[in-house]
Amino acid sequence: MRSDQTGGTTGTLLQPSAWKVNQRVLGALLIRELLTRYGRNNIGFMWLFVEPMLFTLAITAFWTATRSIHGSDIPIVAFALTGYSSVLLWRNMASRCLNAVDTNKALLYHRQVTIIDVYLSRIILEILSVSTSFVALGLALFLMNWAPAPEDPLQVFEGWLLMCWFGAALALTLGGLAEKVEVIRRLWAPFAFILFAASGVGFLLDVIPESVRNFLLWLPMVSILEFMREGWFGSHFHAYYDIAYVVVTNLILTFLGLNLVRQIGLNTDEE
Repeated sequence: MRSDQTGGTTGTLLQPSAWKVNQRVLGALLIRELLTRYGRNNIGFMWLFVEPMLFTLAITAFWTATRSIHGSDIPIVAFALTGYSSVLLWRNMASRCLNAVDTNKALLYHRQVTIIDVYLSRIILEILSVSTSFVALGLALFLMNWAPAPEDPLQVFEGWLLMCWFGAALALTLGGLAEKVEVIRRLWAPFAFILFAASGVGFLLDVIPESVRNFLLWLPMVSILEFMREGWFGSHFHAYYDIAYVVVTNLILTFLGLNLVRQIGLNTDEE
């Protein structure tokens, strides 16, 4: 190494910052998740966007076909789009994080890869895929005159961010619990089905009896979905939600999830 006249040294290799290292690790894990999940066959990673779109279109077609039964002036296409896209968001994130550590345990031998990176890569991938399909499908349906434009786009966006936050916090919490209690993985599938039915994907709280409505509002995703739908077609119904409760619940779930992930990391280091 050469010394300059001031006694310092030149040519020293600069170590990358922790943030840049973390960015590279997350980027590599995202690419790995894409290739593992979708591969290079057929349309490959395009399934990242096509799969949630197909699910949403199927539900939209069903509700449109049965419109004469419920006889409402609610924009059915927008109703189905907001409902099922929201379910895909929180349900997929939680499901993908249940076995995230087991399927990526070999990667943890690399010093730069941490437990939180493994979870975040899966959470970010689900947020990107479902959000992209939600925006693209909403725009396409609007251009085809199948769905109205949101009455308050900013409120819809705020609601979507709250749903992303809730899904990520739920995923971290369930992922951490699953590493401690094996039965969580087996119980999630039937429990997710119950939550799907109660999440508001197929109904509005405006037509639900008050006693049942108050019970359903304990589920954060119900309040968030009502808030989003008010932003899209709020002039057609009366929305019920409690955003303060949602924020507090999300904060608690985030703290709990991060604490559980930290405990898993400490246990892994000891092993």
